[in-house]
Amino acid sequence: MPTIAIVGAGPGMGLAIARTFGGRGFDVALISRSEEKLQTLVDQLGQDGVTAAAFPADVLDRASLTDALDKAKARFGGIDVLEYSPAPHSPVPGLTMVAPSEATVDDLQPQIEYAFYGAVAATRAVLPAMREAGAGTLLFTTGGGSVDPVPMFGNVNAAGAALRNWVLNLAKELAGSGVHAAHVAINVWIGDRGPEGFPAATPEQIAPVYWDLHENRDRSEAVFNA
Repeated sequence: MPTIAIVGAGPGMGLAIARTFGGRGFDVALISRSEEKLQTLVDQLGQDGVTAAAFPADVLDRASLTDALDKAKARFGGIDVLEYSPAPHSPVPGLTMVAPSEATVDDLQPQIEYAFYGAVAATRAVLPAMREAGAGTLLFTTGGGSVDPVPMFGNVNAAGAALRNWVLNLAKELAGSGVHAAHVAINVWIGDRGPEGFPAATPEQIAPVYWDLHENRDRSEAVFNA
């Protein structure tokens, strides 16, 4: 049975991606900070007939993230797909939004630690085995501002753009290896509580993009627009 590990799993996109892959025969390893919240997701997936397990970790603690992925590999016998999409949480010093002209190193560093360095750590935990097997998929999520930046998200977009650049370059490096890397830029508000007039979509509408990238392996980026 193939396995997907979802880093940053929550009741929105994480659950929708888990259901999308789980409904196609995947086991699911769920990774985020709260074991209690993860267990709720495990129970929900179990009701859908999907085998899932919780592995608590904080992406800002890269040792704990690596340990969680190692435990997931031991539990399921390996990881075939990695999906990285942690949502910023509070209280974490520095996880604020600032305009480009107001950004400081202190504003940028936490965003880069969260979005970019966490993704690198997660990849290093699973890529060697994928390379050895000659198969695997690495999927990474940012907001649409990583492609078309918005001034009010000056530091957030910069970190997302760094991740995007790295993923696209990783995809080039891995071409022909059997391992596929791809970036998803979600250019809409997720859910129904966004600002008035802002385009929105449900997690269930977005999640099939991840399956398409894994299954068809014909592009290294997808931008989801409403």
